[in-house]
Amino acid sequence: MQFKYPELLYALFLLVIPIIVHLFQLRKFKKVPFTNVAFLKNVAIQTRKSSQLKKWLTLITRLLLFAAIIFAFAQPFYSKNNTLNKKTETVVYLDNSFSMQAKGDRGVLLKRAVQDLLLNVPEDENLSIFTNSETYKNTTLGAIKNSLLQLEYAPNGVSFKTALLKSKNLFSKDAKTVKNLIFISDFQNQDEMFNPEKDYLITLHVVKLEPINTQNVAIDSAYISKSNPTKLELTVSLKNSGNPIENLPVSLLNSNSLIAKTSTQIDDEAKVIFDLPTNEVINGEIKINDTHLTFDNRLFFNFNTPEKINVLAINSTDSNFLKRIYTEDEFEFMNYSLKNLDYNRINNQNLIILNELETIPNALSTVLSAFTNNGGTVLIIPAKNATISSYNGLLSNYRLGFKNEVSSEKRITTINYSHPLYNNGVFEKRVTNFQYPKINSFYSLNSNAAAPILSFEDGRPFLTSSNKMYLFTGPLNTENSNFKSSPLIVPTLYNIAKRSFKIPELYYNIGTQNSFEVKVNLQQDEVLTLQRDSESIIPRQQNFNNKVLITTDELPKRDGIYQVRNNESVIKNVSFNFNRKESALTYQNVDNLEFVETSSSISELFDTLKSETKVNALWKWFVIFALILLLTEMLILKYFK
Repeated sequence: MQFKYPELLYALFLLVIPIIVHLFQLRKFKKVPFTNVAFLKNVAIQTRKSSQLKKWLTLITRLLLFAAIIFAFAQPFYSKNNTLNKKTETVVYLDNSFSMQAKGDRGVLLKRAVQDLLLNVPEDENLSIFTNSETYKNTTLGAIKNSLLQLEYAPNGVSFKTALLKSKNLFSKDAKTVKNLIFISDFQNQDEMFNPEKDYLITLHVVKLEPINTQNVAIDSAYISKSNPTKLELTVSLKNSGNPIENLPVSLLNSNSLIAKTSTQIDDEAKVIFDLPTNEVINGEIKINDTHLTFDNRLFFNFNTPEKINVLAINSTDSNFLKRIYTEDEFEFMNYSLKNLDYNRINNQNLIILNELETIPNALSTVLSAFTNNGGTVLIIPAKNATISSYNGLLSNYRLGFKNEVSSEKRITTINYSHPLYNNGVFEKRVTNFQYPKINSFYSLNSNAAAPILSFEDGRPFLTSSNKMYLFTGPLNTENSNFKSSPLIVPTLYNIAKRSFKIPELYYNIGTQNSFEVKVNLQQDEVLTLQRDSESIIPRQQNFNNKVLITTDELPKRDGIYQVRNNESVIKNVSFNFNRKESALTYQNVDNLEFVETSSSISELFDTLKSETKVNALWKWFVIFALILLLTEMLILKYFK
């Protein structure tokens, strides 16, 4: 038991005064003999004993009365635990991921959670709240009430591990405070399950919000499955996490105008195919009707005016194999001999191929080095009996160089499948027993700075890359190698050119790092913007001679088709969609987790927290006790004879 005003307890010493007075009044009687009253002796003794007992009872009653009054004014109280005189810190994690759009027994999970917080937490109580997108540190609900009521769903979910680390940073360093961490989420399954470790300074409370229905249909993805000169085949993949659906309508729109509609039956997965014209600008949107989760009911995509990749070949030998790979429908291919090379054309290219030049002039080395520094790509195919020193003048810029020519037949047996040239579906599976191409002579390298893409049977590289430069270590002419007739020649050279200019994909996912290039020449201080309706975003961008590399990750926040603008000029369109990883409504069981205190609802949790810190005042009981003692004294004085 503790006291609000403990200094008043010093008044208890005043109880000594009535004791002294009482003892003074109880001094011994003097015996005086008197005749003829012997028969009254017993009555006199009994009366004296009764008088003394009455005075002792009165004294005790009065002492207890005064003590009760003093205790009442000192205001005693007690609490259930030892946290009464300690400062309390509260941090709340409120999950606002897309899965919180699901409906619980009292409405949408996120909206209901916000309402319960506002109802159960005093508006002036200090706390910190953070979500997947917002952080409010050391504030009150009264200050952020409107922000919570308008809280939107975050496209980028936060892992439980990240949320735990972030929450601990919101607590103070004071080890004497009572720290309560509250997790409010539906605990949808993630790659890493929620399994916190023991923390002796923080008490972790968990409120799991459960939807009443886990039915959901999502547009999972879309891709071009087939193409020909007149038609594209767009395949749409659908996923269902609930009961089978007999008839699900799927609509295809172009610039908000319906151009096709079909329906499909779906159990777990289904695919729908739409035919679209080739070489036509399309700002597409695929839509379904599903009332459970709405963020995955539409998917945006777009086809821009086809952009050709500029490829320039500087030749000292036959280049017909390059012409057959870099066709007119996708590439702007140009051929020059070294003597007729127009250096002014180099800066406008995306890929430059040095096709078996015997020597590389210093002027060309300087231009090509600057070209790669400005985002261009160079492919080098050396000549037999090449001037090694002239090649090394260029290769030294990429920490590479030739040592000597090796005249020995080698087979090309190893493919680096994880390299970006081959990891985009070039091979359905890893091939171990194909017809290996071979080469009769090649150049050994004086450095292992670059990782090989294709290698000989002894591990030495045949094709390697470093900083926007690709290098074959041997000539590709038919006298020296049969690589031109190998199945590897087309995907290798084709993907080198494709990677030299990143044409925007069909669409991108919000929350992941995406990059694409735009052909434009910007003036000084000019920047490109992404614009949708009234929303305008300046993305991260890098300006080169004839193009701009745009990189997005956290932005934009909304899905849709955005215009890439240079001031008022629209260059192209780019589509962004929300990630579909939260479409599957499967959840983790948190009831049996160690080091966690679980509650079935937000109101239950805060009722528990309030009861643990509740102060029980006792002064009223001492006032009642004093009144009872006062009444007891009056009864003793009146009725005790």
